[in-house]
Amino acid sequence: MKTPLLLPVLISTAFCAVYAQDCEKLANLNLPQTKITLAQSIPAGNFTPPEGKAIPGLPGFCRVTAVSEPSADSQINFEVWLPASGWNGKFQGIGNGGFAGAIDYSQLAHSVAHGYATASTNTGHTAEGTDASWALHHPEKIIDFGYRAIHNTVANAKTIIEAFYGSAPKHSYFSSCSNGGRQALMEAQRYPEDYDGIIAGAPANYWTHLLANAAWDLQALLATAESYIPAAKLPAIQAAALASCDARDGVKDGVIEDPQHCHFDTSVLLCKDTDSNTCLTAPQLTALNKLYSGAHTSDGKLVFPGYSPGGEAERGGWEPWVTGPAPEKSLMYMFGTQFFKNMVFNDPNWDFRSFDVNRDTKIADQKMAQYLNATDPDLSRFQKRGGKLILYHGWSDAAIAPLGTINYYQRIVAKMGAAQTSEFVRLFMVPGMEHCFGGAGPDEFGQLAVGGDEKHSVDTALEHWVEGGSAPETIIASKHERTAITRPLCAYPAVARYKGSGSTDDAENFACAK
Repeated sequence: MKTPLLLPVLISTAFCAVYAQDCEKLANLNLPQTKITLAQSIPAGNFTPPEGKAIPGLPGFCRVTAVSEPSADSQINFEVWLPASGWNGKFQGIGNGGFAGAIDYSQLAHSVAHGYATASTNTGHTAEGTDASWALHHPEKIIDFGYRAIHNTVANAKTIIEAFYGSAPKHSYFSSCSNGGRQALMEAQRYPEDYDGIIAGAPANYWTHLLANAAWDLQALLATAESYIPAAKLPAIQAAALASCDARDGVKDGVIEDPQHCHFDTSVLLCKDTDSNTCLTAPQLTALNKLYSGAHTSDGKLVFPGYSPGGEAERGGWEPWVTGPAPEKSLMYMFGTQFFKNMVFNDPNWDFRSFDVNRDTKIADQKMAQYLNATDPDLSRFQKRGGKLILYHGWSDAAIAPLGTINYYQRIVAKMGAAQTSEFVRLFMVPGMEHCFGGAGPDEFGQLAVGGDEKHSVDTALEHWVEGGSAPETIIASKHERTAITRPLCAYPAVARYKGSGSTDDAENFACAK
């Protein structure tokens, strides 16, 4: 009488035993220039990564760790996680922020929990994301970081997936932001066969010019002691920008819908009498205008766009990224100086005060552009094999000026034509969003994790597009810090306009207009 009740347990036990055996067999898999160091069956429950806290509630999965050595100075560590059951037949690649240096266990966990086979790499070194000292006198490691590791990982992951499941992924996707957005575009340009759908958020794809602009900004802010803009003055700057441009879209909500049309007269901030946190001195105003204009050569040629007005004082805005809590304490100080010290000049004593925008931008391009920049607008190979690309960028991004992504999108259109581009590329600009997330505007639209429905998740919208659906023209973004606010994100160049009635917190009361 009790036998039928035991049957599911016996089947489950047998399945787990077979699954564990198949997983462990992967340790003997031969991969080019790669050694599998672990193939281990992980039971359902908590998993504690090599560094960090336990990740709870995971399904059972096969964990594969490996190291690739495509050059004599390469040591690319990566992990592949494979659901023990319920695999959705898809592969999800994971990117890296900053200078990389670590495997992203939280994203691996999220992807495998949603049924994806997934992989992450440290791109060939172990370090904090703001540290590039590993690159000093190591050109092969720079190549690994630039493009080789991310491609090497997906190629090996697909072989491991097929060996484990007996079939290759039906579809492969990549979604990441910042340097991960650069990696995304590097994949579309160099290795269009790797992924069927790619999401590139706030891409640092013009790497050499982005960090030349960081050096330019440092010189603007620290030209003299009087030039530095302390964080206490950022609220006054943001308030002046919003007073000038917030209501242009018909809604006064603390967000500038399209800063391209914000002609903000910064002279209103000039201190009339004594200096205070509500105004800027003349040297500070000069520095501010340089931050907004972006780096230019001596003959006026744009090196990289400047920041957009409207989000200067937000929590993830200019204080952490641009001005820092004190001089030489900003994130862009770290990124800019680390880049030129360890990648361009191989000189740990290099000082940003010696930076010459004409000379040193050219040197950076000559030495590093071929490895680090992902600026090729010719995506014809990616398009021909059916690939789909979604770009997104927050208008209040203080790390990577959003106009850089618009410029790249427009170069794709110029190269491939508007009609052809519309068949496989979409760009969504996000009003009020900071770097990848955060900010005054709605900033949640499925950009950081798989899952969700196609109306509210850019990731799901991409999958529907790749797998036979139509291109997304609108994605609903949300914000839940105080009250639920939703707003449509419109495919560029359209922007959201208030219809004139109903709550301005409800996306239903906005329409996309060009």
